[in-house]
Amino acid sequence: MSAEKIISEWKKKNFKSLYWLEGEEPYYIDMVINYAEHHILNESEAGFNLTVFYGRDADWASVVNACMRYPMFAEKQVVLLKEAQQMKDIEKLENYVSRPLVSTIFVVGYKDKKLDARTKFAKLIKEKGEVVTTKKLYDNQLPEWTGQMIASHGLTINPRALALLVDHIGNDLNRLQNEVEKLSVNLGARKSITEEDIEKYIGISKEFNVFELQDAIAQKNLAKAIRIIQYFAANPKAAPIQLLLPTLYSYFSKIYSIYGMENKNEQALFGIFRNNFAVKAAQLSMNNYGYDGVEKILLLLHQYNLKSIGINDSGTEDADLMKEMVVKIMA
Repeated sequence: MSAEKIISEWKKKNFKSLYWLEGEEPYYIDMVINYAEHHILNESEAGFNLTVFYGRDADWASVVNACMRYPMFAEKQVVLLKEAQQMKDIEKLENYVSRPLVSTIFVVGYKDKKLDARTKFAKLIKEKGEVVTTKKLYDNQLPEWTGQMIASHGLTINPRALALLVDHIGNDLNRLQNEVEKLSVNLGARKSITEEDIEKYIGISKEFNVFELQDAIAQKNLAKAIRIIQYFAANPKAAPIQLLLPTLYSYFSKIYSIYGMENKNEQALFGIFRNNFAVKAAQLSMNNYGYDGVEKILLLLHQYNLKSIGINDSGTEDADLMKEMVVKIMA
């Protein structure tokens, strides 16, 4: 069952005694736990019937004792165990899990990993409770997910602004949502997000960012690339080299993979890049560099990534490394 489905069932007052939320993507775990903490019980019920534990500080006996209590002045009580991956002896919850109290809604957030499905404890949780295992979205899924999340806030966004937002923030769903909520507040009555809004309210320059640097390299526009790198040098937090190089490597790796595809039309490329601007840039890169040129770009990106961490380099400034690299790329 998905996080959205669980919350949908809760809104209908359909509850199970145990919910185990695990996996790599904290966004969905936080979504369910936040709803359980603030919406299952009303304010007067929560005062007596909501108990919150954190794995680092909790011991299994206290958690079990809380789960075994009966609700006061309500039909249900809610017990939350956040950051359960940090709890010692968590398997000692086994006896309670085998016979959970019907009047208790026990919600466990087990982030960044999942239980070994072969263990007795994991099998018991699957048998007695509802398990949600979350996975990180693939990068090519982020634009669609972000667009849908923006729409759920009653907003629209133009494709260029969407690409700018996603490329800058990356695969951090909680931060993406927080930034969209910030935009929603700042836009006031206006409902359309533009590149200017991204620049003004999130602090991402619409002219000087890794997205524009990709375009400059695709266009073989050395002057533009150098201007962007000089901006990064003057604003180190805008795009540190440790962010730039992996992002460029990921982008050109996708372009490199196109050469192995039987179908190279725009629809097929859209399945990789998820926005038309990136598709156009990818086609331009292929035209300007060819197979050998894209392969050379990947080798240079790897070489300069090593230099950026001090391998085969005696301490060259990051901006100078970037300038040297783009000159070699476009040579």
